[in-house]
Amino acid sequence: MCLMFPDPSSIPLSVYIHLPWCVQKCPYCDFNSHAVRGTLPEEAYIAALLSDFKEAYPLLNKRPVCSIFLGGGTPSLFSAHGVGQILNGIHQQTHFDPDIEITLEANPGTVDSAAFSGFRAAGINRLSIGIQSLQDDKLKQLGRIHGRLDALKAIETAKKAGFDNFNLDLMHGLPGQTAEDAEADLLDALATDPTHLSWYQLTLEPNTLFHARPPILPDEDTLHSIQSAGQSVLNQAGFTAYEVSAWARDSRHCLHNRNYWEFGDYLGIGAGAHSKLTTENASLLRRAQCKHPTDYLNATKRLAAKWQRVPETEIAFEFMLNALRLTEGVPARFFEERTGLPLSSIAEPLAEAHQKNLLRKDPTHLCASALGQQFLNDLTALFLPA
Repeated sequence: MCLMFPDPSSIPLSVYIHLPWCVQKCPYCDFNSHAVRGTLPEEAYIAALLSDFKEAYPLLNKRPVCSIFLGGGTPSLFSAHGVGQILNGIHQQTHFDPDIEITLEANPGTVDSAAFSGFRAAGINRLSIGIQSLQDDKLKQLGRIHGRLDALKAIETAKKAGFDNFNLDLMHGLPGQTAEDAEADLLDALATDPTHLSWYQLTLEPNTLFHARPPILPDEDTLHSIQSAGQSVLNQAGFTAYEVSAWARDSRHCLHNRNYWEFGDYLGIGAGAHSKLTTENASLLRRAQCKHPTDYLNATKRLAAKWQRVPETEIAFEFMLNALRLTEGVPARFFEERTGLPLSSIAEPLAEAHQKNLLRKDPTHLCASALGQQFLNDLTALFLPA
């Protein structure tokens, strides 16, 4: 295969900022998050973030940033002033797209009206509020620090602060949950009028308390009923699934996540943050920053996180693994534009996928069929390197 990368400036660029601290670790969480012990080292961490960005800046090819996502952990533990410092510091080093989307993840147990107003003034224009459920018994089982009333108050307070574009994180398949419970929870969440919903099933991930001590989860028949009924409820409410677990009203998609799935570029700064960048010398680079916050605050260890070139044999699989998550897929031209590979390089797996009716028969688009969406793992496995 011969890679022929286009000008990297044609590929959208996002920035992910990882703020790793939370009040306490939830039993299902496998993210790089750490319970706060003592005083949050906000000032030192912000300095490390901006230094991290500056060190990576030469690889960005002076591209404007189309989206920023502050994730965690619990980013809303940081002060609005601190969030403003981060955004201003990045803006001083690079350009922002005029329509930039800037999202902050917020935990209902860590925000009030002053915080939301401050985040808005700092430049945040989209929120992702981690409610997980609006049923107190389920929230207690999930180890959340907030209750139903806290979540509803946070949503209302965010709206009053001017956030008209917000996502709710909502889980289903919770311990002891019936199909009726799940539907009621979903309807309750929709009544708050979100523009976006991340509606996904609880899974027991390695290295979590739930994996070590598994709770009793709904059986497969119940999970199927929850999924089927939930999809009907969401469609009736005017929401459309544009990705496996992402639902939006009035096409208010998460632009940041879309850029991941469309194989755009992203720079990740912060403890454990991942990056994928296309460079001018025909390279696709990845980096994982050092994971522990203490190490990240040590400049020597932070700088030791090296950029690695992605092997050519793995690029096609990575592209398809992301792109086929989107309900409508991606334009076929994106494959060559964003991998540097000709579409003919995956002719054999494409033919097999079409023969098995796992892909839509559209030469201008790469998109899973209804059957392919149902068996997405089988479909993407066809593109694994030999």
